[in-house]
Amino acid sequence: MSITAAMVKELREKSGAGMMDAKKALVENNGDMEAAIDWLRTKGLAKAAKKSGRTAAEGLVSVVTSGTKGAVVEVNAETDFVSRNAEFQAAVKKITSVALETSSVEELAEATVDGKSVKETLTDLIATIGENMALRRSEVLEVSQGAVVAYVHSALTDGMGGIGVLVALESSADDAVLQDLGKKIAMHVAATNPAALDRDSVDPEMIERERNVLIEQAKESGKPQEIAEKMVAGRINKYYSEICLTEQAFVMDPDNKVADVVAAAGKDAGAEIALKGFVRFQLGEGIEVEEEDFSAEVAKVVNG
Repeated sequence: MSITAAMVKELREKSGAGMMDAKKALVENNGDMEAAIDWLRTKGLAKAAKKSGRTAAEGLVSVVTSGTKGAVVEVNAETDFVSRNAEFQAAVKKITSVALETSSVEELAEATVDGKSVKETLTDLIATIGENMALRRSEVLEVSQGAVVAYVHSALTDGMGGIGVLVALESSADDAVLQDLGKKIAMHVAATNPAALDRDSVDPEMIERERNVLIEQAKESGKPQEIAEKMVAGRINKYYSEICLTEQAFVMDPDNKVADVVAAAGKDAGAEIALKGFVRFQLGEGIEVEEEDFSAEVAKVVNG
């Protein structure tokens, strides 16, 4: 019997198996869909579908750099145990390397790793390891000259851990200088979690919202409108210094702003250094994990 692309697609959707596995199952079972599903189940390749509803908030943030380019990726799993699995770590490392040549997480999901798409690679891992997994996000930084430097906080293995940071420095300065400066700034970013690179990068709506709140607070205290406006101007400047990387007090030298540290490094190196961008991924941030009452969970198991 001829196996069509539509049949393979249907089996993949029903079983969660990879494309090649789905095609092989249909070939082995003469196109019988139900028999193919059973065949996949016996091979342990249809488990992924059953796992897909579980919340995946653990896993790894992974970084990789190559000269003037760097990528950071977050791949989630259900438990911290899986993040320590050598097979999972190896897969995440390959996925991150592939990310260097992509421009979005959607493109990365379709990119090829060892002859399979990243999406299929994760589906196979779900079947093998027995936990839901998800490619959550990825981002790439690049400069025309200089370096993109990476740092991982709470690293479980080389280039992977709980917080991954990339810092882009554009300069003709010596690479050793850029690597040293970049790592220090990346460590600062990991610690302070700035919202933006500089004032120009801040969402205007965020500033307007903050300004309105501060004006109302000043007016509530009985201050006239013109006085309230002047008070707010000072507070907005302070707000910028808290959320903008270039204006933050450098954690390793609080008497100087990050921008001053970069300028000083460039002066010492005899070449201007421009801080062009950063990315910070923290594992599981923003993912809502549903907490189930333990007694209710036990009762559910007992009652079938």
